[in-house]
Amino acid sequence: MRRTPRRLAAALALAATTVATTIPAAMAEAPARADPLAVPGLEKPATVLVDRWGVPHIYAGTLYDAFYVQGFMAARDRLWQIDLWRKRGLGEMAKDFGPAYADGDRMARAVLFRGDMYREWLAYGSDAKRVAEAFVAGVNAYVALTEQKPELLPPEFRKLNYKPARWQAEDIVRIRHHGLTLNFTGEIDRARLFCEAKADAVRADWIRRELDPPVEPRLSAGLDPCTVPAAELRRAYELATAAARFPKDAWSGAQNASIPLDQLYALVDPNSDTGRSLGSNNWVIGGKRTTTGRPILANDPHRSHGAPSLRYISHLNAPGMSVIGAGEPFLPGISIGHNGTIAFGLTRFYMDQEDLYGYELNPANAREYKYKGRWEPMETVTEEIVVKGESAPRKVTVDFTRHGPVLYADAARAWVLRAAWLDYGMAPYFGSMDYMRARNWDQFRAAMNRWGAPGENQVYADTGGNIGWIPGGLTVKRPNWDGLTPVPGDGRYEWAGYRNMDELPWAYNPAPGYIVTANENNIPPEHPAAKPGVGYEWSDSSRARRLKAVVGASPRSSVQDSMAWQNDTVSLPAQRVVALLKDVRSDDAQLARGLDLLRGWDGNERADSAAAALFEVWFSKHLRPAVVRAALPADAARLVGAGDAARVVAVLEQPDPWMPAARRNAVMLESLKAALAEVEGKLGPDPRGWQWGKLHTAVFTHPMDPILNDAERQQFNINAGPIGGSAFTPMNTSYRNNDFRLTAGASFRMVLDVGNWDGSRVINTPGQSGNPASAHYRDLAPLWAKGEYFPLVYTRKAVERVSRERLELVPQ
Repeated sequence: MRRTPRRLAAALALAATTVATTIPAAMAEAPARADPLAVPGLEKPATVLVDRWGVPHIYAGTLYDAFYVQGFMAARDRLWQIDLWRKRGLGEMAKDFGPAYADGDRMARAVLFRGDMYREWLAYGSDAKRVAEAFVAGVNAYVALTEQKPELLPPEFRKLNYKPARWQAEDIVRIRHHGLTLNFTGEIDRARLFCEAKADAVRADWIRRELDPPVEPRLSAGLDPCTVPAAELRRAYELATAAARFPKDAWSGAQNASIPLDQLYALVDPNSDTGRSLGSNNWVIGGKRTTTGRPILANDPHRSHGAPSLRYISHLNAPGMSVIGAGEPFLPGISIGHNGTIAFGLTRFYMDQEDLYGYELNPANAREYKYKGRWEPMETVTEEIVVKGESAPRKVTVDFTRHGPVLYADAARAWVLRAAWLDYGMAPYFGSMDYMRARNWDQFRAAMNRWGAPGENQVYADTGGNIGWIPGGLTVKRPNWDGLTPVPGDGRYEWAGYRNMDELPWAYNPAPGYIVTANENNIPPEHPAAKPGVGYEWSDSSRARRLKAVVGASPRSSVQDSMAWQNDTVSLPAQRVVALLKDVRSDDAQLARGLDLLRGWDGNERADSAAAALFEVWFSKHLRPAVVRAALPADAARLVGAGDAARVVAVLEQPDPWMPAARRNAVMLESLKAALAEVEGKLGPDPRGWQWGKLHTAVFTHPMDPILNDAERQQFNINAGPIGGSAFTPMNTSYRNNDFRLTAGASFRMVLDVGNWDGSRVINTPGQSGNPASAHYRDLAPLWAKGEYFPLVYTRKAVERVSRERLELVPQ
């Protein structure tokens, strides 16, 4: 490759390190220019205009050049993040990070796609392979640039002492661990509950996890729940799918077994408030209900928070295509945004795409399992894992039955993950390749047939004034069980394929004039897909009910209204619980003050609210586990923990048959007493000094945090300050109970003014760049924390006005 001009190397290394202030259009400064860079594989010259918020606007001469340049820019802005994603997904962590990650590498390889690649590429569309090849070529071009100019490498590579790898197009679709599926661990937990809670299992499971439509989980014939190795299976699943972390002990050469799993990987309990809130909000409003007569489409995906951001905003222009929005930084294209004609946004649609199968093993040959009365051999794949510091690769085996990879086996039984997301066309989020280029509802709906995973609600709007909703994803048909408990793998419990996409509900220009989804069960009860359900474990419906109320109550809404609704901090569970305190009294002066504070509160969990501070400490840490302990025997209560928020509120509102009403009131007072003591210990005795945001803070933590010194933590971690809301408010701000620090929420917010595209607004967090040396690493976090946005400019004229950097790429 031609040597990089010094001006360009400097521009790439120091790109956008000056924070731009608000500049009137007439005074907009000219973007910084760099010498053209010759890169291999580009067909025609391309220009990138990087705006003042770090968004690259790509202008390419051919369709595939646009994806090439997107890959180049993604690598420039997020190289360490996407390299880590690839390394984790392919099971190559131990190569550069040592033996602590070898077990995780083996399990990551167990959940790689292993089918025919020709068939796989066709599942996404006619040009999916070429798109991926172009994107990967762009990534590799930037990796090659860092080999010539090591100063371009992000600081993580120097800290961890390794170099980025080159990509293959297949990497994009073979890696499947990021699909946001949750049911598998739920089956493990339910089996444990049936084993240990015995006669109380059904009642305990009811309060542990809300199921919708209502169903009573039943054990399958021929499977003893006490044989399910819960701890081992959960560990294996997390080793296969959880994001990597970097504990200090891993760098001492310690083996995996000596390091707690939650230090090596970022574990999220799917039954926790954080786990259940990993979804999104979206809505679309028809022009008859907006102030402009144009549709408005809003979307804010909720994911685990950290640094860098999980989303990357980009704008791709080429002959026949102009798409702008956000996607995963390691994938080509976008999954949320618009193309100048149609707009689209997604939320999780919790179809059940996983099952846990158990097998009887042949006592004479542990590599054979019983299926339909015969011993059937497992398929065994030998993998070589390169481990840093070891002279030869480790040879490990991964076993497969006809249903999927073996996650755990002992002498008597093997346990397998059967997952729709390991099938053809199921690479998470890659299914957007077709729909992001659709031009109307019919094309969009047809393109959604190529969306496999994760299950999503897509809302739609177009410049003709039409709005719509359609869910997407492969939905499993289970003829004789509900998918909520483990089943024998002996042939009695087989999938009957997948539902045709046309069997799922959809809406186009519905009579109300708007559509809202927020991960609730939104399948109409009369629809054939409602029973049996496509899934039973949905998110708490509080966000959806609140948003439907505010959107439905507004006959004429604006872009600004949608922005406000995305930042709404009203908690419906808080309102319902506080309403129960109306007639609760106490002679205890401290309790009386606490009751008065809560009774006078409207349930709005603003960051400056004293009542919100008291309520959240009470509800999450004290009231919910106290209700569970009062409602269940001790052994069952221990397994349930804090319980499902919706179920706990239901028990409080209708205590019979769980407990007498008087006992309910006593539980509320006893737990409130404990919560008051905790809040006073943290914030002082005077409620006038209490604020929810003093406890509830947004800190975006880098994966390397455990191995950073204090000065480095200041550089890599981002403190966005106090934040309002909770897991149950439209502004989803889930937190960990030990210190109330934010764990998950809106990684990205977007409100589109359909047809007046330059009037659209967006925010990413904490920034567009993954390089701590860039001003765009953390510049958006303060805006995000205050509920502010920036313009998602689309027309070339508007882009030119806010551009701060200009890159020219030319064919080599």
